[in-house]
Formats: sequence, C-alpha cells, structure tokens
Amino acid sequence: MTLGVGLLGAGTVGTAVLRLLDEHAEDVARRVGRPIEVVQVAVRDPSGHRDLPLGPDRFTDDPLRVVRSDEVRVVVEVMGGIEPARTAILEALRLGKRVVTANKELLATHGPELFEAAATTGAGLHFEAAVGGGIPLIRPLIESLPGERLTRLLGIVNGTTNFVLTRMTEDGTSFDDALAEATRLGYAEPDPSDDLEGVDAAAKCAILASLAFDTRVTLDDVYREGIDRVTLEDVEFARRLGYVVKLLAVAELEDGEVAARVHPAMVPTDHPLAAVREAFNAVFVSGPNVGELMFYGRGAGGAPTAVAVVGDLVTAARLAGQDRPGVTFPWEPRRTIRPMERMESQYYLLVDVVDRPGVLAQVAGAFGRHRVSIRSVWQEGRGNEALLVLITHRANEGDLRGTLDDLRALDVVVEVRSVMRVEGEE
Repeated sequence: MTLGVGLLGAGTVGTAVLRLLDEHAEDVARRVGRPIEVVQVAVRDPSGHRDLPLGPDRFTDDPLRVVRSDEVRVVVEVMGGIEPARTAILEALRLGKRVVTANKELLATHGPELFEAAATTGAGLHFEAAVGGGIPLIRPLIESLPGERLTRLLGIVNGTTNFVLTRMTEDGTSFDDALAEATRLGYAEPDPSDDLEGVDAAAKCAILASLAFDTRVTLDDVYREGIDRVTLEDVEFARRLGYVVKLLAVAELEDGEVAARVHPAMVPTDHPLAAVREAFNAVFVSGPNVGELMFYGRGAGGAPTAVAVVGDLVTAARLAGQDRPGVTFPWEPRRTIRPMERMESQYYLLVDVVDRPGVLAQVAGAFGRHRVSIRSVWQEGRGNEALLVLITHRANEGDLRGTLDDLRALDVVVEVRSVMRVEGEE
C-alpha cells in the first residue's frame, strides 16, 4: 500500500526533494517497505509552470488542505518562515501525522511548542535538514551521544557567510563582490540579511545547544553579530597574525549554565575550521569522554538539504508504517542562559591612536583597570597617527566592554576601528 506524502513548499529545497523521490523511488520504497507518493503540494502560485514530476492537479495554495487530506500520512515542510508553517505543522501534529521539517527559524523560536504537540499525540517531528544541510548532525546528537555529557559546540553553520569570507580571505574580493558571486551561485538568497546578520546561524546554534545540553535554548537566547562589519583590513591583519576570519556558532555548558553566541572570530590557521572553505560547514562537538568530534560537509544548497529531508522522510515513513510514536524531547528551561557580558573569550582590537610618547602606557592602563591582560601588541606608524593591533588573553566580555569605554574616552585614541573575538586557542 502506497504511503501518501504532503509537501509544503516547492522552492529550491522542495524541488530537489521531489526530484530525489522521483529518481530514487525504488530505493526509497525498499527502505520504507512500500512506495511513497507525493499526493499534494502547497505552493504560493499553483498555476505557475513547474518542470516537476507531478501533474498540475497535485498543487494547491492552501497548506492546511494538504495537511488535512486523508491521503496524507507524512507532511514535509520546506516552505520556511514562521507562518503559515507553524500553523500547518501544529495542525499536522494534532492530527497525529508525522512531520519532517527543514525550518530552523521555526524550531529555534517555537521548538518546545512543536515538540509538546508531537508528544501529545505520539506524532513524530524530524528535523535533520534544519542544521548543516546534508551533514548528519542532528541524529548523532539525539541517538549516538546521549551517554556523553557534552560541554561545547564550535562550528561554521552558515554556508553563505563562509563563502563570502573565503573569497575575501583568498582573493581579496570586496564584501559586496563576494556576496554578488554567492548570489549568482545560488548560495545566497535574494534577501541575504538573515545570513549576513547571523540570524540563520543563531537559529541553528539554538537548536544544537538545546539538543546537546538537554535544555530549552531559543533564538532570543543566542547573542548575535553578523559579518557586515568585517572589512578587508580585518582579514589582512588576521592573515598577518596567523588567523582566518570565520563566522562561528559557539555553545558552552559551564557550571550548569548555557552560553550561546554567534559572531565573527579569528581562528588560528592551523585549526581545522580555518580550512573549511566556501559553502561548506563544520561543527566540533566536545565532551570529556569522546573528546572532539568533527562533522563536516556541504551546508548550503537545495540538493544537500534535500538529501537530509528524504532521509528523515524515510525514517518517518517507517515509523508511520509501524504505528510507533515519534521521538520527543524534554526541552524544559532547566538551565540558566548565561548573558553575554559574563561570557569569556580572547579578543583582537584594532585601535587608531595618536603617535606620540606615552600612548601605549595609557592604552595599557585602560586594559589594566578592567583586569584584561594583553597577550601581544603590534604597532604600525602612520605619520601623526599609529595603528595598535592587540590580542588579549582570555577575558570576561563585560570587562572587555568596560575597557572599550575607557579607550574611547582617552584623548590619545582616535578610533577603536575593530573588535573581534579569537576562538580555537587554549
């Protein structure tokens, strides 16, 4: 007996899912134990021409019509955004239907609500494709590592920004030109603001932290900075100092508190993350028993994400055929979220100062008053002005912010031109 699937969204990922299911129909049927058929697809414009292996009668502009169809046993949501995706998924779960989603924004914002709905009816909610494209990452956290008490996640989880930074680093390409190339190649959306401002990476960080540390972490809990202020000057100074600039997602469990943040950072050139180029993603997972595990692969593009969606679909279809309940998560607010001012990191600072005797002592005094230790200083003269490039030892974020306030108040400081964290060094 054929298992009916309803698809919400037929954009880049949805189209790739339909093609994979058509091309691999026999393999999928063999793994599930019966054929799978996409019986309805919700799209914005059902009349639009679609070069897809489905007849025009399968398309509708009503997601709830798809969800409520008696033919549909599994709902696949790849439309993105909060609404109408949230309403459609909640309705599917209320009806006891399995759901596969790639919607990281929705999970990072309303994950506990969705999993509570799934637990109430015993329906399953599968989301491997929500983080890392085609990289198997969610399932290992859920199924392979419950015996480990994970302490840290560190990784590159946004392919668009990694592509832009790669071009700036390797070719000296300007930010705007690198972004234009990413758009031409399909790595960047027409509106790339969620990628560039770190929203996409922060949503993924929230999901990973929730799973790794068995607690509720939402998008609002993740401190966020994007790459829009990273300059070629920063990239060049990083190279001279032995670093590469990356947009990192960092989540840590310390003293029972969870710290989660997304921001540009300088990574040592000998660190494995420094070699993660273009649209690839990589995530390090750390624990006292397993040490460091690295997950690496293509993190952007419709095809890799579609592979993860189809993998979840196969799992959901198997469970549906066996009438087995889906996986649920105790996402309760059991741990405190550590505010950014209490987090710690190393820092890189680029400070424009007046070039005269005693300047360095005044600058060092600002650091000393806030207990921020300077690891190295590099000075470049520029006539009446000079550039100070400083790297600190590991310091408290609140103390660093106090140092910055003092620096900006000094009459010998023309401008604090750049501040960036340094990660990957112990």
